[in-house]
Formats: sequence, structure tokens, C-alpha cells
Amino acid sequence: MTQATAEIDTTTHPLLLFDGVCGMCNSFVDFIVARDRRHVFRFAPLQGETAAQIATPDDVEHLRSVVFVKNGQTFRKSSAVVRVLWELGGVWSMLGTLLWLIPKPLRDVGYRFVARIRYRIFGKKSACRLPTPEERSWFYP
Repeated sequence: MTQATAEIDTTTHPLLLFDGVCGMCNSFVDFIVARDRRHVFRFAPLQGETAAQIATPDDVEHLRSVVFVKNGQTFRKSSAVVRVLWELGGVWSMLGTLLWLIPKPLRDVGYRFVARIRYRIFGKKSACRLPTPEERSWFYP
């Protein structure tokens, strides 16, 4: 385990692993950063060292899902999105609950559809998102 991953505490700081070159995934991270008033979230690109230690080889190789890790539990696809919304609280928590009411197989069908077309709609960057100086402590390599 690297120094970066040794410091990860998902009980106090849930971790979101995301496709670092995906425009939509980067927008999702920006959305969370702007609404995470308690600064509890931590982030790492699926292409990075942290993801190599935490995610499955399938997550890293195929980049088909965001991966949310909290309290040692791992969530993928629509379940990860719902958990992020719950963690944000307020109106986002209510939206997460509404999404949760949709059966998981249906939620994941929608998630997979968007995941398949995300590069065409939102673009693909040539490099992973770089955090601003203020955000650096929230991002792992």
C-alpha cells in the first residue's frame, strides 16, 4: 500500500473514484466539490495509484463506473451516485432517495446507457483533472 492509500479513511472521508479523462465524470466531481460544504469527500481518478490499490481490475481497465467507498463498503454505478447524493445531504439527499426507489436493475440500465455515450456527449480529455490549489488535499493520486 502506498503512502497515499495508507492515509485514506473512508469512515470520515468517503472516496469517489472517477474516470479522470471523462468530461461528465469531471463535471460530477465539480458538482460535488461545489456542494460539499463539510469537505468530507475525497477523490481519485480510476487511472491513478489510489484506484489501483482500492478498485477492482475491471473498474480500472474498463472505466464503466464511478466507485464510491465509505466505511469499507463499495458501491458502483447508480448505487454510487445515490450514495453520493445522500452524503451531500439536504435536497440532494431527497433526490437520492427518489432515485433509490427506482429498482436497481432499471437504475443501472440508465446508468450503463449514459456511460456508453458519455464521451460523445461530454467529451474526453487528454489528461486527468488537476485539482486547484485549494482542492489538493481532497484528491489522491
